[in-house]
Amino acid sequence: MSHEILGPAMFGTVLLLIFLGFPVAFTLGGLALIYGALGVWIGHFDWAFLNFSGRVFGVMSNQVLLAVPFFVFMGNVLERTRLAEDLLHTIGQLFGRRRGGLAFAVVFVGTLLAAATGVVGASVVAMGMISLPVMLRYGYSPALATGTICAAGTLGQIVPPSIVLIVLGDQLEVSVGDLFRGALIPGLGLALCYMVYVGAVARWRPAAAPALPEAECASSAAELAGRVLRVLVPPLTLILLVLGSIFFGIATPTSAGAVGAVGALGLAACNRRLTFAAIRGAAESTAKLTTMVMLLLIGSSAFILVFRGLDGEVWLRDLLTNLPGGRLGLILVANLAVFGLGFFIDFFEIAFIVLPLLKPAAEALGIEGESMVWFGVMLAMNLQTSFLTPPFGFALFYLRGVAPPEVPTTVIYRGVLPFVAIQLFALGVVIVFPELVTALL
Repeated sequence: MSHEILGPAMFGTVLLLIFLGFPVAFTLGGLALIYGALGVWIGHFDWAFLNFSGRVFGVMSNQVLLAVPFFVFMGNVLERTRLAEDLLHTIGQLFGRRRGGLAFAVVFVGTLLAAATGVVGASVVAMGMISLPVMLRYGYSPALATGTICAAGTLGQIVPPSIVLIVLGDQLEVSVGDLFRGALIPGLGLALCYMVYVGAVARWRPAAAPALPEAECASSAAELAGRVLRVLVPPLTLILLVLGSIFFGIATPTSAGAVGAVGALGLAACNRRLTFAAIRGAAESTAKLTTMVMLLLIGSSAFILVFRGLDGEVWLRDLLTNLPGGRLGLILVANLAVFGLGFFIDFFEIAFIVLPLLKPAAEALGIEGESMVWFGVMLAMNLQTSFLTPPFGFALFYLRGVAPPEVPTTVIYRGVLPFVAIQLFALGVVIVFPELVTALL
């Protein structure tokens, strides 16, 4: 059996097994063992090449990935101590007197939570439990309400300090700080596009996004200002400290994540909500997500080692670099592949499988340095759609789990479609105008 056949066969097998529903981490690791043994059997490499233990140690000692549990823990603490709930209530009061005010509040708080946590699940569940019943009670269209909550919750994918950007930085071997800086304008611009859409719906279909009744708004401007100052300023200060220290090179993302985690505990303590149950719940959620990421990374690392050993990377690089259109062809195929896979598998799985395979082809076509940062942000925006695209978008399942029974799943699907279109439009803008990413580098 020729090693020239084994590389493409390994690539085809992993896609087949993933689409059949096998666990991705174990699929990658298992195929690495099977095809590694075949590579030794045909004499293409020896057993010493399969240094899996060294790869595992390299993953576990990666300082960049240490930022993941810190930011996840930070987000879980804010969610479990109900600080996110306070933000939603206060911002809802701030925007409530205008049509679409609650939807504006959801997008605004979704952006803040994205900048504070980078965890999509926590944002969608928190906003779904708190704001969806209120929006439905005051006559919001169920499709608009659910679509806005899902879309705002997924901003954690692109707005720094996104967990996705940390993983992309590791896989593409670019600075996480540069990715954070590059994603800031596209992320905030996407949130602005959401608000423009909500404003258009409120203007042209006022019954779908009514204003809050006067009795539900703050009784005076002074009372509202005091509430905003008390609830909004502390977490906003924490966000600015964390991101500012990264942007200005004062701290690494890992160090800034540690500061953010301690800061979230401090905010909870100041609000007298720091309980043992909250800390334990946040720690357990963080451990589960971090373990999943590590298993995926170990499996993908072993897979890539064997795939490269079988010259599969050379085969795939030649295939991608010889596409019609050159660099533009690669960008088109990469985005179509990521968007298509997003219908079926999680963004972590896409990042760990696809990115190591795309990177050599991108470098061969001159995508490096600032261009590689732009390439990473572009793929992060595309990966964000994987949380919204029916039928398997994770944000849809998160919201389905907390939505009342009278809101059918088809309404949630219908509600996110305009926001998927907005994200694809924003993705196109980033592709056409890479300066939006590189301006802050």
